[in-house]
Amino acid sequence: MDPTLLVLGALALSGAAATVAGCAEDLESDVGSQSNPNSQVQLGPQMGNIHRYFNKAISGEPVSYGLYVAAAGAVAWALLNMGLNVPIALIIGSGIAAFVHGAYSVSSYLGRIVGQSQNFGQPVYMDVVLSHLGPIVGHGFIAVFCMLLAAYLATSVLGNPFPLPLVALIFGITVGAIGSSTGDVHYGAEREYQKYPFGGGVPVANQGDIDIKAEYGIRNGMDSSYFCSKLGGPLTGLTFGLIIFLDGWRGIIGEIVGGDLVSKSIIAIVVGIVIVAIAAYLNRMVEVYARKKYGPYTDR
Repeated sequence: MDPTLLVLGALALSGAAATVAGCAEDLESDVGSQSNPNSQVQLGPQMGNIHRYFNKAISGEPVSYGLYVAAAGAVAWALLNMGLNVPIALIIGSGIAAFVHGAYSVSSYLGRIVGQSQNFGQPVYMDVVLSHLGPIVGHGFIAVFCMLLAAYLATSVLGNPFPLPLVALIFGITVGAIGSSTGDVHYGAEREYQKYPFGGGVPVANQGDIDIKAEYGIRNGMDSSYFCSKLGGPLTGLTFGLIIFLDGWRGIIGEIVGGDLVSKSIIAIVVGIVIVAIAAYLNRMVEVYARKKYGPYTDR
């Protein structure tokens, strides 16, 4: 097979895997109420809102997903060096990371809720643990496996010089940061603060005054995941997928155009700067268009 075609195919596959990983990561954090506005759940009992959300927001998504994917990458890397088949090694590594994820989720939920129950009367709902743990671990497994696959392609085909566990760690931190920014825009105030006017943000005085009633019954993290699967999850996946895909093109263009290693590296850096500049310009154009079309928020 033509090496160029092999690299292009690996880049396309890694971009697709990163897209799925970003979407699954955002939906998992919505089920578990781990992301930034989701952490408003932890303030609910203090405001008198006894809720049935699953809350594991004791550390940010970049930190936790860096742990999960790095653990999976370390296990897979060790198994690959022992001669194990690549798909099996990636699956086993992701499975072990899923067990770590599940243990972390249960311990963080029980620890946080028990702490709140002492002072604010928030009960520990064991049925919430049992009903939410499956989607949390399942979405987490999908996210970790897809990131681990992208990291493996980066190290084995796309020429990334770093070892698999380190690339996996970087990917985990990156997708967690994206889930805490891009995904949150389409959750947060839009879902947990529906009793307040849309578009006004969440004033400090209203933080923790979350909605505890859904369209039917008491709201929980499963409702949030369904809501976020329409916008927040797909946009998080698109953002992460574009980052991996466009970053891969830097190296490909440098490899094609450049001569020696130094020139290839310089060309890749220049291409990266150009991509960032174009993205910043487009972002500014969209922001100006939105402000001119819809104007500032007014309280009516």
